Parts: sequence; structure tokens; C-alpha cells
Amino acid sequence: MCSARVLGLILWQYHSTTNGPAICTTVVLCPVLWTHIFFNVFPKVLIFVWFSPESHICSLKLCNAFYIRGYITVQIVVLNYFYNSSLFVCCFSIRWPDVPKRKRKNSQCSVKSMSGYIPSYLEKDEPCVVCGDKATGYHYRCITCEGCKGFFRRTIQKNLHPSYACKYEGCCIIDKITRNQCQLCRFKKCISVGMAMDLVLDDSKRVAKRRLIEENRERRKREEMVRTLQMRPEPDSAEWDLIRMVTEAHRHTNAQGSSWKQKRKFLSDDIGHGSMVPTSDGDKVDLEVFSEFTKIMTPAITRVVDFAKKLPMFSELPCEDQIILLKGCCMEIMSLRAAVRYDPESETLTLSGEMAVKREHLKNGGLGVISDAIFDLGKSLAQFNLDDSEVALMQAVLLMSSDRSGLTSVEKIERCQEAYLLAFEHYINYRKHNIPHFWPKLLMKVTDLRMIAACHASRFLHMKVECPNELFPPLFLEVFEDQEV
Repeated sequence: MCSARVLGLILWQYHSTTNGPAICTTVVLCPVLWTHIFFNVFPKVLIFVWFSPESHICSLKLCNAFYIRGYITVQIVVLNYFYNSSLFVCCFSIRWPDVPKRKRKNSQCSVKSMSGYIPSYLEKDEPCVVCGDKATGYHYRCITCEGCKGFFRRTIQKNLHPSYACKYEGCCIIDKITRNQCQLCRFKKCISVGMAMDLVLDDSKRVAKRRLIEENRERRKREEMVRTLQMRPEPDSAEWDLIRMVTEAHRHTNAQGSSWKQKRKFLSDDIGHGSMVPTSDGDKVDLEVFSEFTKIMTPAITRVVDFAKKLPMFSELPCEDQIILLKGCCMEIMSLRAAVRYDPESETLTLSGEMAVKREHLKNGGLGVISDAIFDLGKSLAQFNLDDSEVALMQAVLLMSSDRSGLTSVEKIERCQEAYLLAFEHYINYRKHNIPHFWPKLLMKVTDLRMIAACHASRFLHMKVECPNELFPPLFLEVFEDQEV
């Protein structure tokens, strides 16, 4: 040994004891002036020794140990030492600071108190077992951060670990700061803490897993929808009798029935070029088209009256109330019957089961902007695929509206409408439409029909002033005069 002060590197292997401090023996491998060697495999320790052979004094200046999360400082006491020209042996004790054990809380930590989503099984600020960063969950059998999870997954998926190399003989410390400096040591750390390579899926398995998850999610949605539909009540025997009666009333008073497409006649394009009469609201009415409409108006109104008379609940009402209800619902029911006969191919509505008209015909024939509302309603109802019973029940609900002005049997009419509504809803449950929220959406169409009728009442006042009275059929005037606007 030279007489100068020598900075030696001692590798110490820790041996735990139950009584008192740990006792270790170490050997100097070679005397050096300075070294930058790091050890990250617990419990090896890096110790810098100040030694003077002349004064026979040995003191250990610094000791840093890697302990789970990073570095801790320990207290070292030299007990005895021996040296010669080629060997240095030192016996010393190490006192470790008390490190309290982490206790898992019984209560789950609040997800809202943390930034981002943290699973409930993690403690707040629980560290990654690889680098000590904040863990985000249980990944590949270990509690790790997102960074180490992604690093481990990419390494296995792309088979990168055979190409990893370490500049310091595989002894790098892996923490939050140094984890990106050595891929090999980081990967070794992942394996040593228990991360499972067999749990990393390749691209095909990952896609298959995602597809399976999505299929299971959709299956659960369908099963939940089926359970929900099964729980909804369907018509009882009394309601079935009411539904059959209303349906028959509709079929007997609905012109052409289901064969309306074969029997309809398209309004000629030659019609609609006659004289135009301006109205006070700024629109114009083609008198020729309006005359064609009035020809089918009387039988259309008559069929609505016949439908109402076939309903026993309606027949039991006072005559005055019957008239008020008919005047109030006539335009609504005629608009509904036209809307359900919307043909998307020809973009026409079939009026009274016989006249197929385009939007501009209906607009120039006296309805103005109301034609847009009826055509839009037809397009919307085409998606609902209503059957005769549903159309009939909607007509009955429109007929039995207790909010018409001047009614005397309001409570009785309300009970009638409630009976139709309940049977209607239960029949919708029975039909099991695939449209989400079918029932409330269908009820909104009732509101649309009420708005169409209100706009028609206002429109009729303007037309009655501008158009000759002889163009209006008597029944048309009787129904639509004196209506509330």
C-alpha cells in the first residue's frame, strides 16, 4: 500500500440479524482514486472509504443504500480492520434507520381527489414497483406506472430485449429520473419485481380481445334492452278488445286501405299553372289546385266523422261535445292519414287515399308553409313503420282531447283519452320497436299534429277572405269556421 491517502471501494454484502446491528466483512478489490459504479440490486451498498496506512486510521465517510423507493443513509461504525500490501479487510457495523411498514387503508381512496383515474384498490400516491413513480394500476401482475407498463409492453411485443445493452455491467439504479437511461436494467427490474411476459398480447390477440370486449358490451346492451322490454306491461284482455275495436273503425273509414299505392292517382303536372290569388299573409293560392283539393275534402271529413262514431266512448258523449271534438281533431286526423302515406320514392303524399301530390302542389293549393310541416311529418313517420292499430290509436288520442274549448264532459273525456293512451302504450310495448325511446318520440308527433291544425286554422281565415266562397264545400266551412286560432 502506498503512504498516500487512498480512496478505496468496498463491496459489502448485507446479512440481517435479529439482535443488534448487522455485522459485515468486506474486501477491497482494488485501490482506486475515484469510481462511478452504481449498484441497484438490493441489498448491495456503495461505500466510499477514507484510509491512511501511516496513521492506521480507517473511517467510512459515506454509505448510500438502494432501499425499495430510492436511497437512504445508514450509520456505520468501524469495529476492526486489517491490511497488508495486497489485502484490506474491515469489520464494521451498520445501523439502519427505522422504516415504518406501509399499512393499507381500509377505506378506498377517493378517485375525485386525484388527478386522472386511479383504481380504487390503489392507495393515494402508491409508487410503481419498478421506478417509484406514481402507480396507475395493476399491470402484468405488478403495480406500476403508465411509463413502465408501456415500456414493458413494447419490449415484449417488438422483442426488443435481446438488443438492450448496459454500459455499467447491468448494475444501473432504476428510478423516476434514471429509468430512461438504461433499457436493459429497466427491463431486468421489470422481470425481477414479477411482471409477466406471457400476459403481453401481440397485435392480433390485442385486436381480438378488444373485439371480444366490444361484442360483450353490445351483447349486454341487447340483453338489458330485452329485459327492459320484457318488464314493460303489454295489453290485457280489455285493452286488446279496445285496440281491435279502434283498429276496425280505422280500417272501415280509411280510403283504399292497404292498397292505396296501387289505386292512387298522381296530380297532373299540367295542373297548377292557373290564376294565382294573393293572400293577406303574403302567399299565393293556385285556384285550380285548390279546386282539386276541395273535391276530395268532403269525403275525407266524412270518413273522420264515421271513424269517431264507431268508437263507443265517443258515442256516449253529449252531442255538443261530439261536435267540438270533431271540429278540433278533423285537420289533425286528416293530416295524420296523409302523412302515413308518404312515399319516399316519388316524394308524394296521398290525400284521401286517392290523390298523390307533391310538396309544391300542396303548398300552392292553399296550405302554404303548412305543407312543409306535413311532408316533414310524413318523412319522420316513415321511419316508425306504424301499423293500422298504432295509427288508429293515435287518431283516438287526438279525438279525445279534453282541452278543446267549450266542452262540458271534460273529466269523462279525460278518462277516455287515458284509456286509449294506456292501451296505446301497452301495444307499443307489445310491438317491441327497435327505435330507442319510441313511445315518447311518437307522442311528440301528436304535438306536431296539434301545431299543424293550429296553423291551418289561421291559414283558413286568410283564404276565406281572399278566395271565392263558392270554392269552399259546405261541410268544409261547417268544420273549420269559428275555430280557435
